[in-house]
Amino acid sequence: MTQLENARSGIVTGEMRRVCAAESVHEETLRRRIAAGRVVLPCNKNHRNLAPIGIGEGLRTKVNANIGVSPEKSNPELELAKLRAALEAGAHTVMDLSTGGDIDLTRRSIVERCPAPVGTVPIYQAAIEAGGPARMDIGGFLEVLERHAADGVDFATVHAGVMRAAVPLAEKRLMGVVSRGGSFLIRWMRRSGRENFLYEYFDDILAIARHYDVTMSLGDGLRPGCIQDATDEAQLHELRTLGELAVRCREAGVQVMIEGPGHVPLDQIEQNVRLEKERCQGAPFYVLGPLPTDIAPGYDHVVGAIGGALAAAHGADFLCYVTPKEHVGLPDADDVREGVIASLIAAHVGDLVKDAPGARRRDARMSLTRSKRDWPAMVRQALAPEKFAAMLGGENQEDHCSMCGQFCAIKIFKEAAQSEDSLLSPEPTTGARGES
Repeated sequence: MTQLENARSGIVTGEMRRVCAAESVHEETLRRRIAAGRVVLPCNKNHRNLAPIGIGEGLRTKVNANIGVSPEKSNPELELAKLRAALEAGAHTVMDLSTGGDIDLTRRSIVERCPAPVGTVPIYQAAIEAGGPARMDIGGFLEVLERHAADGVDFATVHAGVMRAAVPLAEKRLMGVVSRGGSFLIRWMRRSGRENFLYEYFDDILAIARHYDVTMSLGDGLRPGCIQDATDEAQLHELRTLGELAVRCREAGVQVMIEGPGHVPLDQIEQNVRLEKERCQGAPFYVLGPLPTDIAPGYDHVVGAIGGALAAAHGADFLCYVTPKEHVGLPDADDVREGVIASLIAAHVGDLVKDAPGARRRDARMSLTRSKRDWPAMVRQALAPEKFAAMLGGENQEDHCSMCGQFCAIKIFKEAAQSEDSLLSPEPTTGARGES
């Protein structure tokens, strides 16, 4: 049985217990949330070295890192270096988005070496093997999906919500469609004159997902690619369809989460989270960024962290990282590391607002070490300890830093509080003529 089916049958699996221990959540609470579809445990039965995680209501916000080769750069060893960088930085999941080279070899190498849940987008490989998006068919897609599932992939993006009726809505946009999977399907629908085959054969997709317990990550093929296109009719049309498909996933015993935008201004992020939760019955929300401005190429990891923090604070459950190379090119290991750290910061900022388990305690521990000016302890509490330690290496750190030196405010305040002339000591009294 899948994790969802076990939860509905009242069974707390070993994977659920591990998540409860890691998140400080009661077993029955987690089981009920999984049964209701508000939490997912991406947990393919063939991923043998997997350390399970939970994504959804009442849990800490999780972060995903995308890696994968392209037709321009195809070196599996470099992808494994990116995998190591992502995991060392603290990514909770990894997605292989390969579109070049030996895709099967790359994917299997990543799954074999990755203890975190692994996701893929099967339509990429299906289009490549078919000779292009216009030549795809459901048979080829299902064969690729089964291959991914058999290899141990824990969650798969499926763009089944891109419908023919939404294509004219997307044509009104400034940037049209920026999702690769969404553009593939629109190309196919235009050539065939038929409805999205992923929608028409969704039950066949769910049969494979249920067999291996692959979590469906319903893709946002019509996500906005610029601020001007945010929260438009094309995006909302797809969201309505994703709500319908989420119900079908649960009815089939398949776990499901929903992917979301995209480029969204700050004042629309809360609305986007609320709409997803309402229309998809509380399914975990997986957002790309989101990016609240379009003008910062090279710093889009910072932009994504700003949007991600707000999205997480309003209830988004899962952040797809953005690297400095977003909108520029394929990231390297250093870009991956920077992207993961930026998104982890955003996730934690959101968790402080949501009062996620352990979030406030972590900040309290850092505050305590700072108050003591205990530099080694600060390193241990830091989100990126290696970078913090490297910065400290060039400084003369005793009980102050080189910013203030002997004028350290914390040190001066504490020394004053402990001195004999403390402001807390009683003032001497004087008589009418100033005599004591």
